Amino acid sequence: MSKPAAGTSQKRIFSRKDYLAPLPVPTGQKPSDMLNIIWRKNEVFLDIGNYSIGSAVMGLWPLVMLSAFMGYLFRHDHDEMHIFAVMTTLVIGIPTLLLIYSLYRQVPLPIRFNRQRREVCVPREDGEYWIVPWESVTAAATQHSSVSQAGKNTMGLLFIGFENPDPTAKEGNRHFYWGFNCGGGTSAMALWECVRSYMEVGAEAVEDQTARFDRSKGIWATYLDDLIKAAKLRGWPVTLLWEGFCGIFIFNTLLIDVLERWKLNPPPDLTDSAIIEWSKPLPPEQWAKPSPELRAAIAEREAELASQDQGT
Repeated sequence: MSKPAAGTSQKRIFSRKDYLAPLPVPTGQKPSDMLNIIWRKNEVFLDIGNYSIGSAVMGLWPLVMLSAFMGYLFRHDHDEMHIFAVMTTLVIGIPTLLLIYSLYRQVPLPIRFNRQRREVCVPREDGEYWIVPWESVTAAATQHSSVSQAGKNTMGLLFIGFENPDPTAKEGNRHFYWGFNCGGGTSAMALWECVRSYMEVGAEAVEDQTARFDRSKGIWATYLDDLIKAAKLRGWPVTLLWEGFCGIFIFNTLLIDVLERWKLNPPPDLTDSAIIEWSKPLPPEQWAKPSPELRAAIAEREAELASQDQGT
């Protein structure tokens, strides 16, 4: 079955789907690793992981704070307090149990993008590894909207898909997809652009934020360093409001730091001997080259983006 061309979109009243690959052409967005999916980056390969404990805490903690505030308001009304307790157990208790369960599970291995070989190593749960051609990787940004009394709510994902290179693979082992809850639309494009730019432009095209996996300082010292860094960019008033008040009381960045140190310091690595050999650097003359089809598609897409910029 033919796949939609990269750079095209399907728009409906309450949904939109942007096809980003194959072939991996520019999206027009600046690379932005807003979900911290990059675990390792060097001149040979890029590891991306789909274990975002920070996103789980940031989604759950505001509900905890809201419930605590409402519990304080209902503390003298026993009837309302019983109803509130049941609702809190369902809304917060179940996600909290799922979060705790995930903390005691092994962190999934990352997917490794080798830019010198132009291949992708996809580890599977049974210990198998797929070596997939880079230009066959599928990527799409999906976005869905709903309207209620509270207003318009928009959600979206970035999907990255891989096909088993073994033509004799069973039906249930032919495809593998990763979904990243990044909001869809331009956010998903910017996240995908991190991977695409690394493979097509170079390691320098993607900002390196992997230092957070090697914390030599304590939690409070690291938090203070982050405050000072943010203050140099945005000033102290905004920093104290966002990184200070919101960071601690709304999103609980300190708890996120604790959990990331526990589960991702350092992130899991690919230890299979064949993959270690596959991950070693190659002489420049042995580097794989983009296909003529991809080169033509990139040139066409860049010309299209340039004309759009001129039109605006």
